[in-house]
Amino acid sequence: MIDQPLAAILILSFIGSIAGLVGGVLFLLKESWAKVLCRYAIPLASGVLLSVSIIQLLPEAVREIGDSAYVIVLISLLASFFFEEFFAHLHHHEGKRHTKSRASVPLVLLGDTIHNFIDGVAIASAFLVDPYFGIVVALATFFHETPHEIADFGILLSAGWSKKRALLANFLSATATFPGALWVYFSLQKGTINLGFLLAVAAGIFLYLGASDFLPEVGEEERGVAAWKKFSFLIFGVAVMYFLTYLAPEP
Repeated sequence: MIDQPLAAILILSFIGSIAGLVGGVLFLLKESWAKVLCRYAIPLASGVLLSVSIIQLLPEAVREIGDSAYVIVLISLLASFFFEEFFAHLHHHEGKRHTKSRASVPLVLLGDTIHNFIDGVAIASAFLVDPYFGIVVALATFFHETPHEIADFGILLSAGWSKKRALLANFLSATATFPGALWVYFSLQKGTINLGFLLAVAAGIFLYLGASDFLPEVGEEERGVAAWKKFSFLIFGVAVMYFLTYLAPEP
């Protein structure tokens, strides 16, 4: 057990949020690298997110608040869908978004900032249940933010932004992870929030991202060996999260 939970939460939030910068820097250095990374990071992220939401977040939420967790997961999943389709209109897939105009840039940044805030909520909530669990969720955040942020750089650059400005914007968006984590930590100290509720919300959002944003892309425009490579990364993501859960010490 870590003696200073707040410091540990901030470190894990840093691990999760820095993924966007890593993906963005790769895009800036060499676009072909980003395409390869994105091609295989998407199925890996799908397997990771689905596993974390179903095997880890949901059971913990049910343990905390009972069967009402299932309703919260469903509402969170549907809310994520409505947010993307009717508000932010975002789809982070190798730069393939429904809207690529300059007018979409504020919504891109707003949507990603909100997602990063929620990532911080998920990391802190998981850590406060069990530090090992927090590490797993931070890793899941790392894997799914990488392809997201690669696409973000594509949108910003196509809108005429300079590389320096795009990097700064993505950095500021990534820092929203920290307020999310801090809000959970200090609110829980005051007893103003329910930890099980937050875990259920995170499970619903991760389930939506894994099943709707990433999973459909695994076999898209790929056949034969290429499709099986992507499928193998999907299974690998599931296997890694499953074995991390299996190896986790009892809280």
